[in-house]
Amino acid sequence: MAFKREAVRGEVVKNRMRQIAIYGKGGIGKSTIASNLSAALNGTGLFVMQVGCDPKRDSTRILAGGQFIPAVLEEHREQLRVGKDEYAIKLENIVYKSPQGIYLVEAGGPEPGVGCAGRGVLTALQILKDLKAFDTYHIDVAIYDVLGDVVCGGFAMPIREGFAKEIYLVCSGGFMSIYAANNIARAIQRLARRGDTGLAGIICNSNGDEAFEHAVIPEFAKRLGTGFVRFVPRSPVIQACELEGGAVVDHSPQSKEAGIFRELAQAIMENDSRVIPTPITDLGELERMYRGCRGKV
Repeated sequence: MAFKREAVRGEVVKNRMRQIAIYGKGGIGKSTIASNLSAALNGTGLFVMQVGCDPKRDSTRILAGGQFIPAVLEEHREQLRVGKDEYAIKLENIVYKSPQGIYLVEAGGPEPGVGCAGRGVLTALQILKDLKAFDTYHIDVAIYDVLGDVVCGGFAMPIREGFAKEIYLVCSGGFMSIYAANNIARAIQRLARRGDTGLAGIICNSNGDEAFEHAVIPEFAKRLGTGFVRFVPRSPVIQACELEGGAVVDHSPQSKEAGIFRELAQAIMENDSRVIPTPITDLGELERMYRGCRGKV
């Protein structure tokens, strides 16, 4: 890669920590993208923290060797149970360091049937901020893996409160994937006006229909006014690494797929584009775009 910790560190200090949010439809592969991106960035010498913002707390399993790590909200509830407050929480109880040196955090969620999951995520992020986790671990890049099916106020909090500055949408060539990404873009459009947050680009995590995806995803990105960042193919190598509980760049470092994730990491670190997206507001227009791209394949 063209960048190393020594070269990038000054940029990170000058512009503050890079805060990257990965959004997309549930099941589209956000955690796969986020985890492999974290591993690729870590491999360049950057200090990386991945924060899972899904109540299922499964974002970091690949990096943690296939295991679930303790969640911030679990620790928070325990402190309240014994009559203490969030400031009694210790960072070492909520931040897990992977064998490769990536700092992992799972926000967790409320008890089933109680409370708003999105508000719970905000509580977890605020605790990390109050405990100065990013300064303590000298984080260069924080990656937030955010559930994007529900664009309620709660799940908008990482954007609204300024935790997520650069937003990447992950989608495949499936219509509902693009539909969900367009809805998330509508939320970004409303919220990005309040600060320097913006849409940084679209990543395609292929569902296997590659010829069509190479047509429709760049066209969709163009409609949103953003860039098409990288195409990640559907691959048995990626799936095998996940089953083994490891990132591709660590488990299969010489593979073509490892090179793809390194290229994705480089593209993101070199990308300084943040735009207020222009989502498609007419569902009929979205469908026409989709069918039109299908007709070109």
